Amino acid sequence: MVAAPRTPLHVIGDEDSSKRRQILDGAKKVFMDLGFDGASMGEIARSAGVSKGTLYVYFADKNRLFEAIVQEEALEQGKVAFNFDPERDVVTTLREFGRAYIELLCRPAGGSAIRTVMAIAERMPEVGRRYYSEVLEKTIGRFAGYLEAQRATVAIPDCHLAASQFMMMCQASLFLPFIFQAAPPPSGERIAEVVESATQMFLAAYRARAN
Repeated sequence: MVAAPRTPLHVIGDEDSSKRRQILDGAKKVFMDLGFDGASMGEIARSAGVSKGTLYVYFADKNRLFEAIVQEEALEQGKVAFNFDPERDVVTTLREFGRAYIELLCRPAGGSAIRTVMAIAERMPEVGRRYYSEVLEKTIGRFAGYLEAQRATVAIPDCHLAASQFMMMCQASLFLPFIFQAAPPPSGERIAEVVESATQMFLAAYRARAN
């Protein structure tokens, strides 16, 4: 019996990285335009400007391709540097974090990614769980850690809950209309107005001694 030849190791070089980037960019456009169900590997190959054979070298199917896009989105959002310096005062931190968070959440490119993840989370729960844990839960955790360090300023029995509450209040009237395409991305002025209201409600609820 002749042993089957071993498959050589595939080393990812600059050309491979560039081709993968080309495929992911093309796939993003197709997923955003057609949704997960409407997208096909053929359509993705055309959008990316590669052959279907080349596409399958990099990704076995559109599930794996979409998972790669979700992972990339998580990494991109993870690069956003929210300032949770424990030396910063609570009011300034709430206002600046709230505005930065909503601007990130409601940016035009981010909306389509979130919609697509929401649409397939029931069918591919691992993708939904990964997006939540690597994007949302990490931000909640970092914000809760900041609040823990502010015990002398605010009386918060459950900082993780309080962090989630503030983030949800900042979304009020902004995120749902945007994500369901009932309204365009909110203006900076409107974001500041909603975040200021959320800040005042948060401080009143947790009996802040500084304002």
